[in-house]
Amino acid sequence: MTPERTNMIAIGPLTPADRARWQELFEGYNTFYERTLPPETYDEKWQAFQESRTIHALCARDENGTVVGITHFFKHPSTSSPDVCYLQDLFTAPEARGRGVGRALIEAVAEWAKQQKCCRLYWHTSEWNETARRLYDKVAEKTPFVTYRVVF
Repeated sequence: MTPERTNMIAIGPLTPADRARWQELFEGYNTFYERTLPPETYDEKWQAFQESRTIHALCARDENGTVVGITHFFKHPSTSSPDVCYLQDLFTAPEARGRGVGRALIEAVAEWAKQQKCCRLYWHTSEWNETARRLYDKVAEKTPFVTYRVVF
């Protein structure tokens, strides 16, 4: 993917040099959702994102080239439609919020999904994540579905 510029924000792939900053942002994301991941999970996911076969990542860089946002996503089959794209994680550095980083990342994932012939892009967020929901309400349709899970 070639980097795309929006409001002085460039969207593109993570490079090997981005490893530490990516982990810092991903740890921030997990802390926000009150999760702690073991170090080996970060290593495993970083490797998967570098391979970009089944799970993918993009980053947002500011005008100085600093990574200020990340997103993780993947394509999967659907029983009732063509393939779909799930945006699993989206996080913007606190100092970069309000500058269009989240919107630019969502738009880049949507473009990737279209190129992959997906029929839709979807994601989940917590009800209490009001800041993110203000953006999501502007860029997507809120569905009536409720999520259930079984944790192992």
